[in-house]
Amino acid sequence: MGKVAFLFSGQGAQYVGMGKSLYEQNPTARQLFNQANDLLSFDLKELCFEDSQNLINQTAYTQPAIFTISQMALATLKEAGIKPDVVAGFSLGEYSALCAADVFSFTEGVELVAKRGELMGVASGDGKMAALLGLDVEKATALCSEASSKGVVELANLNCPGQIVIGGEAEAVNYACELAKGYGAKRALILPVSGPFHTSLLKETAQNFGQLLKMKNLNQPKLPIILNVLGDFYHHDLSLIDLMIKQMATSVKWEASIKKMIEDGVDTFIEIGPGKTLSGFVKKIDRSVKILNVEDVASLEATIKALQN
Repeated sequence: MGKVAFLFSGQGAQYVGMGKSLYEQNPTARQLFNQANDLLSFDLKELCFEDSQNLINQTAYTQPAIFTISQMALATLKEAGIKPDVVAGFSLGEYSALCAADVFSFTEGVELVAKRGELMGVASGDGKMAALLGLDVEKATALCSEASSKGVVELANLNCPGQIVIGGEAEAVNYACELAKGYGAKRALILPVSGPFHTSLLKETAQNFGQLLKMKNLNQPKLPIILNVLGDFYHHDLSLIDLMIKQMATSVKWEASIKKMIEDGVDTFIEIGPGKTLSGFVKKIDRSVKILNVEDVASLEATIKALQN
């Protein structure tokens, strides 16, 4: 077997019931969940397992919840003796990857991600995001260039071949969606998110978040990590804090990140945290690699079994 990469889920992967079987059946996972619950200003158990107030899709709640569930799943993998050769995470998931690489502790991670979610939740303004299906980067860039006559619209997430997400001011994003078919897009879908994440409209929010980051005593990563902003490995001569600040207002280079890992010898990807969104992206990038996921007790057991064979 070649190298193993751990990939951590981003926002949008949340669902009611996430993490429940890990919480009920694994003492380490339960301890992490309870630690996070003590730190947060809301009832994490109610949010993740019942969500009677319909808060799970609100950024300020979603981000710390997904981070916690991802760290619970990671802890169960570690207990099983499964270790990564490289880590990466999609947007919010990058914080789970940084925590996995010991850049900060779990409790510091909960605090950082809660603040990140809170700031991004109020930064939305009139911005929105849309997925473009069937366009390459060149055509999507040209489309954004034309649509920018109506306001800011930029490439936000470069997910996989044929799937690019754009973000910006509402009028400009709507206009880009109208123009998309003329550029060869199969579809253009407005996404149910609260703001234009990973665009320059979040620069000020990113700088505000940076104030908190700069107060933290962050460690250098103890594992190879690929960062969204770079689409490549982080090297110690770069400023990690600057890249973390930049991430909120810069494109997520996910396709480049996965290709870089494969180039480096990764042939097994384990998606950690709720859902299988990233697994779908990896499949579209390279069908020859092994893709597993861990989000509950059943998928943990299936992943352990698959790695033993």
